[in-house]
Amino acid sequence: MLTIYLTLTSLLLVAAIRLKSEQPTKDWWERAGFYQVYPRSFKDSDGDGIGDLNGITEKLSYLKGIGMRGFWLSPMYKSPMADFGYDISDFRDIQDEYGTMDDFRSQIAEAKRLGLKVILDYVPNHSSDKHEWFIKSVNREPGYEDYYVWRDGKPNPDGSEKPLAPNNWLSGMRGSAWEWNEQRQQYYYHLFTAQQPDLNFRNPTVVQEMKDVLSFWLDVGVDGFRIDSVGCMFEVPADENGDFPDEPLSGTTEDQEDFAYLNHIHTIDRPENVEMVYEWRQLLEDYRKEHGGDTRILMTESWSGLDIIKPYFRNIRGVEGAQMPFNFRLITELTADSSAYDFKNVIDSWMAIVDDQHSANWVLGNHDRGRVATRLGIERADGIAMIELTLPGVSVTYQGEEIAMIDVDISWEQTVDPLGCNEGRENYAAKSRDPVRTPFQWDDSNLAGFTNGSTTWLPVGPNYKTTNVKVQEADPKSHLNVFKSLMVLRDSDTFLYGDWSTIAANEQVFIIVRDLKSSDAYLTVVNLGSSVQTLNLNNLVKDLPKVLYYRVVSGGSAHTIGNPVQASAVTLQAYEAFVLRAKRSEDRKMRGEICERWLS
Repeated sequence: MLTIYLTLTSLLLVAAIRLKSEQPTKDWWERAGFYQVYPRSFKDSDGDGIGDLNGITEKLSYLKGIGMRGFWLSPMYKSPMADFGYDISDFRDIQDEYGTMDDFRSQIAEAKRLGLKVILDYVPNHSSDKHEWFIKSVNREPGYEDYYVWRDGKPNPDGSEKPLAPNNWLSGMRGSAWEWNEQRQQYYYHLFTAQQPDLNFRNPTVVQEMKDVLSFWLDVGVDGFRIDSVGCMFEVPADENGDFPDEPLSGTTEDQEDFAYLNHIHTIDRPENVEMVYEWRQLLEDYRKEHGGDTRILMTESWSGLDIIKPYFRNIRGVEGAQMPFNFRLITELTADSSAYDFKNVIDSWMAIVDDQHSANWVLGNHDRGRVATRLGIERADGIAMIELTLPGVSVTYQGEEIAMIDVDISWEQTVDPLGCNEGRENYAAKSRDPVRTPFQWDDSNLAGFTNGSTTWLPVGPNYKTTNVKVQEADPKSHLNVFKSLMVLRDSDTFLYGDWSTIAANEQVFIIVRDLKSSDAYLTVVNLGSSVQTLNLNNLVKDLPKVLYYRVVSGGSAHTIGNPVQASAVTLQAYEAFVLRAKRSEDRKMRGEICERWLS
């Protein structure tokens, strides 16, 4: 009898090892949670009220502690700050108010010590008008004449010496996308502010120049790049006369200076943009072959439809592109009024474009869009975090989401974002991005512990006394501790390798099922609505055990982690959310699998 028991135990052990070895392996980034750091607002180390590199370095252990494997930095390059760092005057240097290159190298060293990867924001579409390339192009210096998109204007019928703009193209920052340069006597194209002239990617020298920028930062030691405005680099080719066609009216607004006035078929989402990403991916692959180390990754920013985003993964010839074409659908398609059916549709439609050779990613916010706790409601913050962090793939967290920071009301007098300023006093609040860029709330001391100075570049949120890291670290039921529990859970085999499915139980209740052979299964159950809901999960999910166990619960829940609940009678209070664990008898399951193999 003992011999039979030992033999069965040995067989079970072999089966367990075999099942484990049959799981696909995942690269470091596929197992990662990434954190977006907006340097100006993360942590100030020198008291000037502006975040900086040393402040970030000081807090890297915090990122490690909440479960991050990497972080990406919004621009910290040399810049006149017309668009707070996205107008770059030197792609190979650090903005003085953020620190020095030595500070950045120290940050990379500390990140590597902690096991964190560093991702840089890469801004290829444009430079600052103070960049030496633009100055040389204005002067028509040999080799720089066509570094930017220059065009002659049209004759002005009123007899004015200044010609009209070459066509009707609009800037995303309002008004014409063409700016007259008196010295060169031509217009230059700028999709963003007039201080951000677009580089000419139809010039091979420019293409190589921007590849050299990537190589420079790879040599410094970064682990990848987030590509800003990836769909904007190429415009339609000029015709035989050197002219660009007008863009058609969209019909969505009568405001002729609003970017939405036109349908941007000639300036956005050209196929050449995707091809350039393939070239950059090859550059990163070649760099790794030559220098070794882990995979260097590309993240791409596009707010376009799924048909536009899908090719950024890989083309029909099998050429690889970005590992992470950002998935913004949780931002663009969902509101506080969205039902569980809406959540299911948004998630399932994204997963439909992610094949088995690629990984999904989930983004809830960034420095350009309202914070998730404001958009979807502070009462849903824990439930939305559960959805993001229990779905398959990579998560991206904008600073402050983990403590449910909310947008801050910014007055017209306090507004500094050019997108808001260009709209004027009457409409600035509808366009300004300042409310989502306010200083990070570290503790309940003066100015939220962001700075030891007397002021901050944007006002600190008025709720910082109660919504901050220090307070939430001490509260087991806080948003932060719910977030940290989820980050630990998502590193388990079921969440890394398991199957997934989504269920809209009704208008209010959304469910994610994660399942993996030989491992426990998990159900994320989120009540998006304000009424109490009771469910029989056995009617929704097959083969559930009778008893489930609370694994993570939202902050306001009365349930206790580890306690049981009958699968046939699961009750959720208003906006309550939890992750339930379905325990398996691994021995019994593996015995069945072994018997099936013997009988087959």
